[in-house]
Amino acid sequence: MLWRLGGLLLSVRPHQWVKNVFVLAPVVFAREIFDPMLLARAAGAFFIFCLLAGAVYTLNDMADIEADRAHPIKRYRPIASGRVLVPAAKQLLFVLLLFSVLGTVWLGSVPFAVSACGYFFLNLTYSLRLKHVAYLDVVLIASGFVLRVMAGGFATKIEVSGYLLACTALLALFLGFGKRRHELSVAQARSRKAQRASLESYSARGLDLALGATGVLTVACYVAYTLDARTIRFFRADQLWVTALFVVLGVLRFLFLVRHRTKAESPTQEMLRDGPFVAIVLIWIGVVFWIVYNLRPN
Repeated sequence: MLWRLGGLLLSVRPHQWVKNVFVLAPVVFAREIFDPMLLARAAGAFFIFCLLAGAVYTLNDMADIEADRAHPIKRYRPIASGRVLVPAAKQLLFVLLLFSVLGTVWLGSVPFAVSACGYFFLNLTYSLRLKHVAYLDVVLIASGFVLRVMAGGFATKIEVSGYLLACTALLALFLGFGKRRHELSVAQARSRKAQRASLESYSARGLDLALGATGVLTVACYVAYTLDARTIRFFRADQLWVTALFVVLGVLRFLFLVRHRTKAESPTQEMLRDGPFVAIVLIWIGVVFWIVYNLRPN
């Protein structure tokens, strides 16, 4: 029984829920994280997106069950391995969607509800068909991150900066192309036919160019944001540009993981276990908070 329950928990991939911290971005960069009411609404939005993400992962694994069983790593996923039976997975999907709807009603924001529904149906379309279309699949994944940020703004009634949306989109594209580049390298190294259908339309050179372009644009957009006069005026500080150093280090470290951690299931998953990458992110968060929330001694 516990073995089955553990499989249900793994099916929703709670380790991937860290992606939903993008929902909290508007309240953090609006300097409102210490407002209990706004923080509660942001946390509620975060939890709803975790439920929706779990539903998406469960649906995706049900749709990909045969392909996952042929994959050297993904065959150990609960649904593909038989640890979670398909009827149980369907029940889990229903429960996740039910509680996400109830949570959305509790928030009482129509724009949030629209963005949450958009996120789910975007991922539904992706899982059932469009993930097989090269490059468009990554664009759809990036769109999901943008919807997370927008939803966080709608839930807290905070206006989201254009820079925040642009940085989110570029960073998500960069990570998505990195994941595809890693998958292509693994497939080629094992002399196997690419497990993901869209990989057959990708080329190593094309992905390298996409990675380089989105990496540079991500850093450039972030630097432009930190140097913008409105940013400096809002935070009453002109030192935010210093944090761009950690963005550069994070980009370079991710590229290293893409190239050298070929045994991992994906670089986006590996980066959460990589000590140097986690340290870079934590230091970036600490320095941003120190500057944004004016924690400097008087």
